[in-house]
Amino acid sequence: MQRAVLIMLVAMSLIPVGDSAGKILTSGLGVEPVFVAWSRFALGTVLVLPFLPKGSFALLGNWRIWVRATMLCCGITCIQFALRTVDIATVFAAFFIGPMFSYVLATLFLREHVTVLRSVLILLGFGGVLLVVRPGTGGDADVLWAVAAGLFYGAFLTMSRWLSHLGKPLSLTFTQLAISMFLLLPFGLTHLPEASLPIASMTLASALFSMLGNLLLLFAYGLAPATRLAPLVYFQLIAAVLLGWVLFNTLPDAFTWAGLALIIGAGLASTRLR
Repeated sequence: MQRAVLIMLVAMSLIPVGDSAGKILTSGLGVEPVFVAWSRFALGTVLVLPFLPKGSFALLGNWRIWVRATMLCCGITCIQFALRTVDIATVFAAFFIGPMFSYVLATLFLREHVTVLRSVLILLGFGGVLLVVRPGTGGDADVLWAVAAGLFYGAFLTMSRWLSHLGKPLSLTFTQLAISMFLLLPFGLTHLPEASLPIASMTLASALFSMLGNLLLLFAYGLAPATRLAPLVYFQLIAAVLLGWVLFNTLPDAFTWAGLALIIGAGLASTRLR
């Protein structure tokens, strides 16, 4: 269990590192967000190809696999637009509307069990997201890109539960990367940045750290029960705050701190329920 926890903590740190590299590309180096999203999927596809289980390509013939990948494609693209102007901690806090939306979708479409207490905690977490976004009160409008990303990701999570029986985790990871790369190909190629060492290194870092984080996440879930590891997902928010402070010299304001506390508190309490 200790090994799984350590791997999970590393995974939850690497994913925000990948997004920090993406933020440097879009906000500091002038790279278009759609190129960052496409390059992440393209490089990720190349990285997983040598490790594919047999039968992975056959999954590409299933229309449900394409819908699932499209949800992730839209989510990652939206989050790159958010990172262009919004600090990374705020983006991640707004993005965490995803698990809450997934709960609603799973209740409606997968007929998963609903409890009053869990529903109350979901509403509290949603209140935390509202504190971060602050619609109509002068907050950064670009944070709505992060909310959209979270909604797409919530749909992706629900579809992942629905389709988990179709293939091994690495096979499903390959399909979401390859399909997203294909869908964004015209946009990626028409928004190629100038060739430079900083852009190349940050593009590689964005893809590599995100890929490593998600692969380690799958590996951790193979070593320990999901219910034991689920609370550690919220370590992403802590890592995002630290990275924002170290790399961009930004810290959340009071409303965002309150929102973060609500999101993490409600999320941790939800994972303790049976």
